[in-house]
Amino acid sequence: MFLNCHSHFSFKYGTLSVDSLIAEAKDKKLDAFALTDINCTAGIFPFVRAAQKAGIHPVIGVDFRNGSRQQYIVLARNQEGFYELNLHLSQHLIRKKEFDAKAPAFDHCFVIYPFVEKYFALRENEYIGVHPSQINLLLTSPWYRHKEKLVLLQPVTFASKLDFNAHRLLRSIDLNTLLSKLPIAEQADPTDRFYSYADTVGRSENHSYLLINAQKLLEQCQFSFYFQAVKNRRNILGSDWEDFDFLRQETFKGALNRYENISPVITQRIEKELELVQQKGFVSYFLINYDIVSFARHRNFYHVGRGSGANSIVAYCLGITDVDPIELDLYFERFINLYRENPPDFDIDFSWKDRDEVIDYIFRKYNQGNSEHVCLLATNNTFQYNSVFRELGKVFGLPKTDIESLIHYADKPGYEPDQYGKLIIKYSQVLKDMPANLSIHAGGILISHKPIHYYTATELPPKGFPISHFDMHVAEDIGLHKFDILSQRGLGHIKTAIETIYQNKGIKVDIRQVEKFKKDPKIKAHLRNGHTIGAFYVESPAMRMLLAKMKADEYLELVAASSIIRPGVARSGMMREYILRHVNEERRKTAHPVLADIMPETYGIMVYQEDVIKVAHYFAGLSLGEADVLRRGMSGKSRSKDEFQRVKDRFFTNCKKLGHEDKITQEVWHQIESFAGYSFAKGHSASFAVESYQSLYLKAYFPLELMVGVINNFGGFYHTEFYVHELRMNGADIQAPHINESEYLTRITGKTVYLGFIHLKYLEKASMEKILSERRANGPFLGLGDFVSRVDISLEQLLILIRINCFRFTGKTKQELLWEAHFILNKRKVPSCTHDLFQNGGVSYTKKQPEVPTLEALDIRQEIVDQIDILEFPLDSPFHLIKDQSLRGIQARDLKKHLGKNVILLGYLVTVKYTRTVKGDVMNFGTFLDRDGDWIDTVHFPPVVKKHPFKGRAIYRIEGKVVEEFGFFSIEVNALERMEYWNAGD
Repeated sequence: MFLNCHSHFSFKYGTLSVDSLIAEAKDKKLDAFALTDINCTAGIFPFVRAAQKAGIHPVIGVDFRNGSRQQYIVLARNQEGFYELNLHLSQHLIRKKEFDAKAPAFDHCFVIYPFVEKYFALRENEYIGVHPSQINLLLTSPWYRHKEKLVLLQPVTFASKLDFNAHRLLRSIDLNTLLSKLPIAEQADPTDRFYSYADTVGRSENHSYLLINAQKLLEQCQFSFYFQAVKNRRNILGSDWEDFDFLRQETFKGALNRYENISPVITQRIEKELELVQQKGFVSYFLINYDIVSFARHRNFYHVGRGSGANSIVAYCLGITDVDPIELDLYFERFINLYRENPPDFDIDFSWKDRDEVIDYIFRKYNQGNSEHVCLLATNNTFQYNSVFRELGKVFGLPKTDIESLIHYADKPGYEPDQYGKLIIKYSQVLKDMPANLSIHAGGILISHKPIHYYTATELPPKGFPISHFDMHVAEDIGLHKFDILSQRGLGHIKTAIETIYQNKGIKVDIRQVEKFKKDPKIKAHLRNGHTIGAFYVESPAMRMLLAKMKADEYLELVAASSIIRPGVARSGMMREYILRHVNEERRKTAHPVLADIMPETYGIMVYQEDVIKVAHYFAGLSLGEADVLRRGMSGKSRSKDEFQRVKDRFFTNCKKLGHEDKITQEVWHQIESFAGYSFAKGHSASFAVESYQSLYLKAYFPLELMVGVINNFGGFYHTEFYVHELRMNGADIQAPHINESEYLTRITGKTVYLGFIHLKYLEKASMEKILSERRANGPFLGLGDFVSRVDISLEQLLILIRINCFRFTGKTKQELLWEAHFILNKRKVPSCTHDLFQNGGVSYTKKQPEVPTLEALDIRQEIVDQIDILEFPLDSPFHLIKDQSLRGIQARDLKKHLGKNVILLGYLVTVKYTRTVKGDVMNFGTFLDRDGDWIDTVHFPPVVKKHPFKGRAIYRIEGKVVEEFGFFSIEVNALERMEYWNAGD
């Protein structure tokens, strides 16, 4: 009977989740209905699965609309019908084309047109839908003589008055209009809801044929779908057998490159993995990832394969990952096992500059002719706390200040909102977490065996690649395993640095010699001392501190550091305990003997997700697959609570059989339970550690080029200023942008670094392009006059260049150049440049050169102020700006001499980390630079944070006690004062 039901995937229209729709239908004792979201198929598969579980016959379709105007409803009779309607919907969404009044000729679908009094010819599979409110109109319509073509069209959009009100609010948000001005035509009918069979008969009066015809349509729609089968592209080479044979050959070929000797252990591991990969239907998944990284190698793109895929020796041999699971004792079962229902997961990182070309390759390679098999994965943007308040505030016509005030105070105890505030708070709870629109998943790509439109409609976001209508959870549920093609700037740093090294020194660097890097004494020294600024994943203050405390200089120590620094481990106190056992052999004896025996490498402390598997396997005798079920269940990722409970019961049963005391069993279980939720995959840490070594090699041997690479990729833990600082500390001559030497990006010549024009905050891109194109075409500029004669530029843009000293090669002061710029451009009669006005780089408006008046001498402090204004950071020492230059303090390098004493330091703030104590109080960790450019690390406990908070980027007077832990010195701050700066007006 119900042929036109909407879920909340009818974005900013429907109000009910799929589960709510099912529950409403069950409550009305309905046995079938059709989900037809507006121009969207996102809810189809969750609906099919949930309806079948509830004993309801699911019928799927789409409500095709132009805006809010319904054109027709299409119901899929079968899988082919779903393909037809997905294809039709996608063609219009991608081309941004409206739907015609008449539907195309579908072979496997039913079409239902909304009732209009005028008669028109219908195809065999087409019908007219009559709303209960239109029955009286039907009696005088020519359609009344064609009862066999008429069906009841009772839409469902909400379940209560509350939902209806929420629907009206959603429509107002969608149309960006006040609720009071929302047109009736843009709203659903208040009666658009489920009714019991008896009520529906009553609403149809004596027109039971409408119900009977509608029921017949529902019965004829039979969409059967096998969720368990893998839907990914297979038969890459023509058949399953050929695919597996090729995977096997390439794996063993790769093993010869990876290992000097292929031992029986390696062979057995490869055979075991290949057997399981074939058994689970993941052969093509490996081959496609292999193809992607092979293309990347061909294009000289660097990549990092991470995630649980790093636990696979097959992936290591194929070059998908660079982590040896034999060396690190990584379990393949963490990646794939017979018990694991969810798909394998390779996260492959590329440079942000290369990623789009890789994605483009995948689309070109795996789409076949006119048949599309590839799309990006979508994600649902949902209404969240702040966004809901702002949207509802606008709908009710509140001023922005009132909305922001409501956001700030709504959850505060004792706050009493006005009538509009109460409504906003009430309906924010209704709309919270409701999907608002589709967005693009961070890196997921789907490659299906059958055309992608058998599973989803697609649409085209600004990125230029089509996206699915469902998210990763639905994709996983239906057996479409995503390929994660991600981007990170760390790889961009490395690639740009290598290119810069070749340009600057003519040296070709092979960055893939990671085994050699692990033993390099220079790299070891950088790690031990925490000298890692600019190195991927190990440059944050917390990581530098941890490496210095651990005196870490081995690969496995770096891998462990990547895991124990995670918030859960650190907060539980296990990070400190790990360091204690790492630096003190006697302390290791305090480890639980059972755990110490199972995890000797980490001194009996669970550091990785694999440690949960180890303990469950060796201590409780669970299989590796069962142990992974346990791990996933504890981390909240279990697909089946029953399966988790079964494995948990087996854990305790096995321990009893193995003779473990109940007390010890409970203790070990508690340790697993408290750890599993925040643990980190060892393979993931190991993958990042490989990239860290590559960055550290460049830092150890080519520090200047690496910093230029970091700066030109606009990424890293710190602001650009501190990579410029690191350049200076490594002996670079830092030059402000120069009109004849600088490029769009920063460049290095020898040890001289010219900052790029891109760093000039107010300089327009068009101005940069004019400067560079003119200079390349006609050579260097001879002076200010020559520049203005050749480049059409406004006075405001020219002043930016002068204030940052771009024309310093002329030998004139900034003040002289500023005066001259005003003189020249104020004299210009027309905006276009003519070479007749200027000769030999000088001004010749008159035969006599302008006389520059006597100007005030340049003050270094004004220079720094200009730098901060235009570059957003100083090139000269910011300590010149302190108003009272008599204030001094000790230097960072002297902290050792003052251990345990209260000291005063002056520090230029680099970054602040905010965290909370166990009691929930805010505390800070600060990072500063002193006058000499050395780093200062500070700890600010809650009482100090309340009394002496940070007040933005500035120089601070730091007063506190020098403390030391594991050879790392820092300041426990007692008082913090922002220093007063010089003011030019003084």
